[in-house]
Amino acid sequence: MTNSKPKILLSNDDGISAAGLAALHEQVRDLGDVTVVAPDSERSAVGHAITIADPLRVWEFEKNNEFFGYAVNGTPADCVKIAYWALLKEKPDLVISGINQGSNAGINAIYSGTVSAATEGTILHVPSFAISLASFTEQNFSYAARFARKLALEVLQHGLPKGTLLNVNVPAIPEHEIEGVQVTRQGKATFREHFDKRVDPANRVYYWLTGQKTEIEESLEVDDFVVKNRRISITPLHYDLTNYDYLDELKSWNITP
Repeated sequence: MTNSKPKILLSNDDGISAAGLAALHEQVRDLGDVTVVAPDSERSAVGHAITIADPLRVWEFEKNNEFFGYAVNGTPADCVKIAYWALLKEKPDLVISGINQGSNAGINAIYSGTVSAATEGTILHVPSFAISLASFTEQNFSYAARFARKLALEVLQHGLPKGTLLNVNVPAIPEHEIEGVQVTRQGKATFREHFDKRVDPANRVYYWLTGQKTEIEESLEVDDFVVKNRRISITPLHYDLTNYDYLDELKSWNITP
């Protein structure tokens, strides 16, 4: 990074009107040239989906009668892609995605549009991190936003390894109850899922997915458990899905043409 102001791109999956994004923007907007490019509405749990069969539309979004950023009728990954390749005059030095409403620890990281926005930044060789508040109801993002600012300064100073992003999860508790920060690995807890069967006013059946995590590993090396125990979890992730430990065994199979 040069001595000029860093270029920071903000995105999310809760939509450009989300309170978490507003809190993040408030905390980091003085760190450099900050641009917001986010979905026009909530795009939670869309993973790394991108739009290829429909046009993407972009428009300026105002908040309190002032320009806030660009709204996109696409996914979080779309937002980072179109910002990088079409909207920004200069490539960003940092991508921050969040602050998400709800935890993105463990298996949630696979489904998360928030994490996928940061992953897209990483694919584009931009240091990136995703940050989430571990509650679906708590609306006080102030401490998580201040932590995002602190982490942004560290990432701008030190950078990140090629192909690696950071996934941050902050407990939804008062600041004075936070017991520290822990570097963790992604947990392997599974979901006990349930499809609630309902009937609409036209007497048509529909289903609503619900569920909860089970079998959370009880270790301070694991993201879910760390957040549950009042610590901020920071997990380095990469998008290389190869199981290197299994390569040699798979090569031993009789699968030649």
